[in-house]
Amino acid sequence: MRYFIKLAYNGTPYHGWQIQPNAASVQETLNKAFSVLLHSEISLMGAGRTDTGVHAKEMYAHFDFETPFDIPKLTHKLNSYLPKDIVIYGIFPVNEEAHCRFDAIKRTYEYHINIYKDAFLQEQSWYFNQTLDVGLMNEAAKLLLNYTDFQCFSKVHTDVNTFDCSIFEAYWKKEGNKLIFTISANRFLRNMVRSIVGTLVNIGLHKINLNDFIAIIESKNREKAGFSVPAHGLYLTKIEYPYLDN
Repeated sequence: MRYFIKLAYNGTPYHGWQIQPNAASVQETLNKAFSVLLHSEISLMGAGRTDTGVHAKEMYAHFDFETPFDIPKLTHKLNSYLPKDIVIYGIFPVNEEAHCRFDAIKRTYEYHINIYKDAFLQEQSWYFNQTLDVGLMNEAAKLLLNYTDFQCFSKVHTDVNTFDCSIFEAYWKKEGNKLIFTISANRFLRNMVRSIVGTLVNIGLHKINLNDFIAIIESKNREKAGFSVPAHGLYLTKIEYPYLDN
């Protein structure tokens, strides 16, 4: 039987989702918890691979297990057993062919910038106190929807078959003392959101203009794009599947 898990985590203490040698990861922490509580070796498949320090307000994973178990009871036990920075929202059976990574049709990320220093947001938002032209940043963000090849925003030497992504929305909004960038796509390249945000910040600082932004995208050259903003401001916020009611 295959089960999907809906969860969230604060990525601050972890070196990303994926298991790594000699480093704490979300995947390894979950594998150990499930294995202990189900008395069997469990290996979870995640819907994506968030980097070190990146957070997930909504993440999915799946695992296979043949013996029936009490889902509400296991969920309660997991939330008691797991560290305080990981929470399980639900576990539910799915078709045995369902795949949390390959079946996802839309992913949404947010990037949070706090424009005033806040002692309680040091690991949850990037503090940036320079004045930004948010209107111009939104004009540039709209241009992303005109393209599909985002090699210029991808980490170099990454093992992918294509740099094509379909972006559905990309925009900035101000909420109190925060600027929040929201972007949704069918898939994302490694470091893509953080390098897009860094380039849009350069737009907001008037270091580059809209024509420069277009030239960067069409160059397919990572060296032409802006800096990569810090990981701790990035959140995976939503993953959608054709067979789940999101």
